[in-house]
Amino acid sequence: MFVLLTGCLLLSELLPAQDVMALYESIPNSKPLPDREERAVTDNNLRISKVSVPTLTMYTPGEPGEKRTAIIICPGGGYTRLSFGHEGSDVAKVFNEWGITAFVLKYRLPDDSIMIDKSIGPLQDAQRAIQMVRENAVKWNIDPGKIGIMGFSAGGHLAATSSTHFDKAVIDNPHNISLRPDFSILIYPVISLTDSLAHMGSRVNLIGKDPSPEMIRNYSNEWQVTPQTPPAFMVHAGDDKTVNPENSIHYYEALLKNHVLAELHLYQKGGHGFGLNNKTTNDQWIERLKNWLQENGQL
Repeated sequence: MFVLLTGCLLLSELLPAQDVMALYESIPNSKPLPDREERAVTDNNLRISKVSVPTLTMYTPGEPGEKRTAIIICPGGGYTRLSFGHEGSDVAKVFNEWGITAFVLKYRLPDDSIMIDKSIGPLQDAQRAIQMVRENAVKWNIDPGKIGIMGFSAGGHLAATSSTHFDKAVIDNPHNISLRPDFSILIYPVISLTDSLAHMGSRVNLIGKDPSPEMIRNYSNEWQVTPQTPPAFMVHAGDDKTVNPENSIHYYEALLKNHVLAELHLYQKGGHGFGLNNKTTNDQWIERLKNWLQENGQL
């Protein structure tokens, strides 16, 4: 069961009259502290920090249709904030135009002061989001075999972790609901937490300043790919100075070695955090994504 918090979101860049759902009745792996969440709008982009109460916001296409594809979106922000506007609600609006039901995940940001084990907090919320969407597929007119996960930057790390750790449940799953995404969409993602490739801010926030070699390997998703890892669509810019584009390259190579379908678009320029629009090129990666979804029977 979940608590339904229905209402209009207050900020203009978010779609109105969407359903905001609490992920849990009782939040696992949490310490009893007051909610300290902070919100700010910069350049018309909602940023949320200090998240301790996770939610899932559902954006439903206006026109009725057959059972739909669903995509769970994990905004980025270095595991210290969520870029909820241009890496969340803006993307959901495009998916709605395609007839896809979109969910934006406001996941907990790892913090020792609010979590017993901060390294699993975000993954718990991503797994619970997948579980919730599958459990309610009939109610929400969703095809339970077409549920994907998408992430930007550190949200891409969470999406990739969900795609490689789905057989290691970190939430209660009494009905053995599949926690495996059917596909993943990774946009300038953090993939690796190794010394040579990691975005160090994300690494420190998630697994601390002095992680063990085992912890680093466990959360370096290029090392966790198997033939059961879901297909992936990936986008990165070659001049990204924040998250080394080799993160995407190494994950792509691991997918190929394991005979998993994958597509990587590596642009010459664009830097980091460009959201839907890489202004350095006339090519629109979101249109390439639409083609990929169609070719793979997800749209």
